[in-house]
Amino acid sequence: MSHTHPTALVADDEPLLRKALLRQLAEAWPQLQVVAQARNGREALAMFEAHRPDVCFLDVQMPGISGVDAARVIGARAQLVFVTAFDQYALQAFEHGALDYLVKPVEPARLAATVARLQARLREATPRPDTEALLDQLEARLRGDAAPAPLRWIRASVGSTLHLVPVEDIDYLRSDEKYTRIAWRGDEGRASETLVRTPLRELAAQLDPTQFVQVHRSVVVNLRSISRVQRGDNETASIHLKGRPEVLPVSRSYLHHFRQM
Repeated sequence: MSHTHPTALVADDEPLLRKALLRQLAEAWPQLQVVAQARNGREALAMFEAHRPDVCFLDVQMPGISGVDAARVIGARAQLVFVTAFDQYALQAFEHGALDYLVKPVEPARLAATVARLQARLREATPRPDTEALLDQLEARLRGDAAPAPLRWIRASVGSTLHLVPVEDIDYLRSDEKYTRIAWRGDEGRASETLVRTPLRELAAQLDPTQFVQVHRSVVVNLRSISRVQRGDNETASIHLKGRPEVLPVSRSYLHHFRQM
């Protein structure tokens, strides 16, 4: 690596934005040689292995292999700068200087500050930080932004009456052929049951995973409704509920939820 002529890779699936960044880099850092341009994460990794640039500018969201995925493979072999259209993806970790980010459209002042940091790191040959934990944070943030909020109400018909069942009042959900049986607490905490047409698999995907867990291929339970878990034979268990006579099965593949109990 030459400190006077460091090299870079720029990866962005939008050609206009890629060209705009190249133009700005040429002004802000004339000595930087952009040796590779990639349109997606797969190309970025292939070009990185071919050219081994000192700095990688990676668009966070690219089809197929994302910028975060590519960064995991590149690891500490290059200085990493994430380019994103969304300011909320900028984590505190970036501000601490471990990883850099630029928000599109890239502001000259922000780019100048990033370039200065990169130049200092290359000049001082600063050991590159272990970015794995920071990438985990970024990925979790990206996933969180993409995921819809957990379900809060379920519409259920009982006879000719439509009930809006608060999800927090549900004790458990059980698959019942084409329907899902919902056991919940009605008025004054009375145990109630109703059938809904939505399959269990579809409902389970919309529930808050910190509150509801699948314990059997046909059963999802509210952790707050459990009074005790009794271990059985052959790596199985049974769940006893607060204020309900039903006993729910826990199959072997879901027993790990209760290992610590």
